[in-house]
Amino acid sequence: MKRRHRIGAHTSAAGGVHRAAEEAVAIGCNTVQVFTRSPRMWRGTAPSAESVARLAALRREHDLRPLAVHGCYLTNLAAADPEVQRRSRESFRLEIENARAIGAEYLVIHPGSAKGQTRPAAIEVFATAVAEVQRGFDWGTLRLLLENTAGGGDTLGRSFEELAELSQAVGALCDAPLGFCIDTAHSFEAGYDITTEKGLRDTVRSMHQCLGMANVRLFHANDSKTALGSNRDRHESIGDGYIGAEAFARILSHPRLRAKPFILETPFIDESHRENVRRLWELAGEPLAG
Repeated sequence: MKRRHRIGAHTSAAGGVHRAAEEAVAIGCNTVQVFTRSPRMWRGTAPSAESVARLAALRREHDLRPLAVHGCYLTNLAAADPEVQRRSRESFRLEIENARAIGAEYLVIHPGSAKGQTRPAAIEVFATAVAEVQRGFDWGTLRLLLENTAGGGDTLGRSFEELAELSQAVGALCDAPLGFCIDTAHSFEAGYDITTEKGLRDTVRSMHQCLGMANVRLFHANDSKTALGSNRDRHESIGDGYIGAEAFARILSHPRLRAKPFILETPFIDESHRENVRRLWELAGEPLAG
């Protein structure tokens, strides 16, 4: 059955990136996000040619698209500390090389932290790092997506306006293909009330005005363990948090959003990924069989 929506999950690539595709198909996804290496270690290696080939075959067979890679959690391209900046640049280069190698459409990264700097200065540091690392790289069909954040501490990207500033700063220095990934939990935690019809309408309007909806390529579908404006990044299963199932039904059916891919990053406990995928399909009006 051809589905109108693209719904998926971040699945495990332990044992090879093709394993993530196998799991995604098994739990009812038609889009998927992966790590190409450990997200909590600086070092990493390229996926094997065999695993990449099996991934490509699975994607063709099951129409699994788009494929997103999520960047390493340690990477902070806005870092003022020279050693952290050096390591972050090496990590980022590996991420874009791996994402290109596996045929991903998107590489999602967090903009980083402004710790020890003004926010404008940190934005310039970030832009300079992206421009220098990607110099000479053939992006092909890969696009870099900047993800919004919950706004805790010194993190960058807490508002759509700041995401736009980051993109503009990068665009002034290089022609890296940029877009945006919007996380529902992060948006809510940063103060965007997407739980009501009016709140969602206002949020989507702001998103379009600041970023352009054509540039918003992907959504992370997560409920929130913490309240509106908490600035605390805590994901919850769909319908079990402060955003709620009714709000997700509105989000998935919104005229400007329903054609976008939605990828879950909800807590993985036992069968929770499968259940969250099932919930999203039901809320989208396209329930899974069985």
